Parts: sequence; structure tokens; C-alpha cells
Amino acid sequence: MNRRITAVMGTVCAGAAAAGLALSAAGPAAAAQFYGGTLRPGEQRCVQQSAQHTVRADGKATGQGAKFKLQYQGATVPGTGSPGLVTAYGAELRDTWAGWPGAGDYTACVTNNGTADTNVRLTLKTDGEVG
Repeated sequence: MNRRITAVMGTVCAGAAAAGLALSAAGPAAAAQFYGGTLRPGEQRCVQQSAQHTVRADGKATGQGAKFKLQYQGATVPGTGSPGLVTAYGAELRDTWAGWPGAGDYTACVTNNGTADTNVRLTLKTDGEVG
């Protein structure tokens, strides 16, 4: 019985290793980053992800709205901050467009600068996740 379990485990581990090699050959995988919840006045939430060629941030807020921004390496990318409190937000950057800061770490943030609680959704997608 022990030989059977060892043989099955060896086959499973070999299969998993082969699958891992196949995935690593396909390039780096990334999962869209997301935050959803209630922000009290003055609170901020951010999500971060690395990008090579494309980055997109989308957001929604209820009530008075919220302030959104997209940062590259810790600095807000010009033209990507919302003009105050908004209820819908979107910003996209591509390496084929003017203004692309470069490959690296991107952070999308939402801040409640209003006077009441707001429910927010913030999504950050990069590279193959962006349509």
C-alpha cells in the first residue's frame, strides 16, 4: 500500500512540476487588484501591481464621491488624478501612448475627501488583463 501511495504522489508531483514549467514559459502572471468597501471621511485605500506595457484603474463611489489617482513608483502620473470628488473614474496608460512613465510598480488609490461615508470599488489591471 505504501508503494502505491508513493508512486501516485511521484506522478502527481511530476505533473505539477511540468504544469509549473509550462506556466512560467508563458510569462509572468498577474491578477487584477481590487478593493471594495466603505471609506469614512479622510480614509484612503490603495492597490498595487507591476506593469510592463499597460495599466488601467477603474473606480466607483457612492454619495458625495471620492478622489482617485494612479501612481507610478510612488508619484501621481500627470493627468490621472480625478478633479475632486467623483462617482466614476477611469485612467489607462499604454507604452504605445504618449505619457507612458515606464514599466514598474503602479498604485491606484481612492480617498474619501468628503464629509460622509462612501462605498467605493477600485480595480487595478495590468498588461494582459486590460482589453
